[in-house]
Amino acid sequence: MSAHCQLTGSKPAFGNKVSHSHRRTSRRFDPNIQRKRYWLPSEGRYVRLVLSAKGIKTVDAIGIEAAVARVRARGNRV
Repeated sequence: MSAHCQLTGSKPAFGNKVSHSHRRTSRRFDPNIQRKRYWLPSEGRYVRLVLSAKGIKTVDAIGIEAAVARVRARGNRV
């Protein structure tokens, strides 16, 4: 599973790990990705989405129908 959110589009960010002696090595900041299953009443089936924690809160706020419409508008298959 790739580390990107289907709804918000958040992807890993890259930066530096800085040690106590201030040496810098490359690191990766991954979003908090979860697999979540929602009931989609208009289609009478469950859909499984790969969402970040912020994406899950967005679905709670706007509803699953609007969220699936946004995911499809981004070009992802649901």
